[in-house]
Amino acid sequence: MADINFAASPSTIRTSGLGSCVGVVIYDEKLNIGGMAHIMLPDSSMSRGGIVQRAKYADTAVTDLVSYFRSKSKQGEAVRLKAKIAGGAQMFQFSTSTELFRIGPRNVEAVKEQLKNMKVMLINEDTGGSSGRTIEFDPETKKLYIRTVNKGEKVI
Repeated sequence: MADINFAASPSTIRTSGLGSCVGVVIYDEKLNIGGMAHIMLPDSSMSRGGIVQRAKYADTAVTDLVSYFRSKSKQGEAVRLKAKIAGGAQMFQFSTSTELFRIGPRNVEAVKEQLKNMKVMLINEDTGGSSGRTIEFDPETKKLYIRTVNKGEKVI
C-alpha cells in the first residue's frame, strides 16, 4: 500500500488489498514498461505532519508516474501514456451519506481528474462495488488482470 513500482517485460507488477484504494497503471504503448501506484487517499493536502508519502495520494502518485515516463523519453519524442485503474470500492455502508466516508469513490474521482490534468488517456477501469481486488499488469501485453473477492478474475 502507498507504493509506486515499475516493471519491464518479461516481469509483471502486482498489488493486492485494493479495497477503497485505487491501483493505477500507467504505460507508454511503445515501451514494455509499466508503472503502478497503490493510492490510498485523494489529495496530499490530507497529509499530517511534514513529510508527504507521495505514493499514498492520487495527486502526487499520478504526477510521479507520469514524470518517470517523461524522463525515459528521448529528446523531442512524444510520450503516449495510457492508464488503467481498478479499486475504489465502498467497503462499508454508513447510515450517513457524508462525503468523508466515501473514500473509494473519492479516490476514483481524484485519480481520473489527475490523469485528465496530466493528459493521460484512461483506457479502461474496474472500479466501485463493495469487494476488494488484487491486480497484476503485464507490460508486454498491456493487460491488467483483476481478481475480485467472490467474483473471480477479469482482464482489461
